[in-house]
Amino acid sequence: MPVSQQASRPEKSARRPGGSLLTDHERPAGRSQALVLLLASCLPVLGSVLLAPVLPAIQEAFASTPGASALAPIVLTAPALMIGLTAPFAGRVVERTGRKRLLVVGLVAYGIFGTAPLWLPTLELVVASRVLVGIAEAAIMTCCTTLLADYFHGRQRQRYFGLQTVCTTVAATLFFALGGLLGAQGWRTPFWLYAASLPLALMAIRYLWEPADRQDRAGRVALAWRLLAAPIGVTLVGGLVFYTLIVELPYVLGGVGVVSSATIGMISALASLATAAGAFLFTPLAHRGPGVTVTLAFLLSGIGLAVLAFAPSTPLVVVGAAVTGLGNGLLLPALVTWALGRLTFAQRPRASGMWTAALFIGQFVCPLVVLALSAAISGLSSALLVIGALSILLSVVTRAVRSTDAKPVLADG
Repeated sequence: MPVSQQASRPEKSARRPGGSLLTDHERPAGRSQALVLLLASCLPVLGSVLLAPVLPAIQEAFASTPGASALAPIVLTAPALMIGLTAPFAGRVVERTGRKRLLVVGLVAYGIFGTAPLWLPTLELVVASRVLVGIAEAAIMTCCTTLLADYFHGRQRQRYFGLQTVCTTVAATLFFALGGLLGAQGWRTPFWLYAASLPLALMAIRYLWEPADRQDRAGRVALAWRLLAAPIGVTLVGGLVFYTLIVELPYVLGGVGVVSSATIGMISALASLATAAGAFLFTPLAHRGPGVTVTLAFLLSGIGLAVLAFAPSTPLVVVGAAVTGLGNGLLLPALVTWALGRLTFAQRPRASGMWTAALFIGQFVCPLVVLALSAAISGLSSALLVIGALSILLSVVTRAVRSTDAKPVLADG
């Protein structure tokens, strides 16, 4: 029997103690809902890595376009920037339209704008479509994170936040490979994969529902800034730390003499597996609170980056990449649980949007920060050492954070 049927069976038959059927708003979520949200969470990763192998081909195809050398990389980076800029607004839209409705609209828009480059005639229009894809991704990420927090609680919520990182990490590896394979058929071919969001939209309509507001019924509620400011600020730096390994590992390998794309791909895949392992590690540690999980994540990532900075040979680079990946995998679920763990139902959409924005802004500025540090302090190794030291410093700072395993509290204005 399919997993979705197994999951949906208890949901359809859920009853109150008196025997009457629960409404959609009241029924418990299960694996069907988690599967839809986890798969949808992978779509922004598709936007980030799928086109990397075909960027040279895109630039060559539009070589006659003025500024093509600058516009072509924006095809890859524009969605991440737009997520960072628009996710906070997506959180406000969620409050007005509802979680499910905006998610379905975002999935449909993602499919339409994502496949648009299949027939767009100019590079400027392709870039414009990528901007619109980023706006759709902001809505998808905000809604998925909010709904995971709404549908699930306690250890179950922690488990699915960990699986969210696992799924996106595995998806990044898979999409990078698919982008290369499909790109061999032409630079437009990988864009067909963006149509995957359309069946996901149908699944969202079928399996998801708008969760009931059990806590805040008095309308708009102010965010609890004393609970949210620190997680959002730390997540901004966390995005930078997280993306450093992804962006710079090929250059570190080149520095120790590894030039084979197959070898670089294999070592990158090992780093991705370590990231997935770190995400699995989050669930058994989550009850210790962010004072442990966030601290350990930044400590592992910082140590790994320091090893990468000094690694004189390929085996040590592999060790550094594995340790960094382990910390990265633990980092994202730890940060999102810290940010949303004590917020009320009405506060989560805006908080989720702000958390998503901080993460993606950190990722977007990562290459720029590394480039600036490399130019200022004598090379990539020094830049990695600085970012590693910053990560270790954050592990010391966040060690003082109390556990958020307490009941939600109302905003303090």
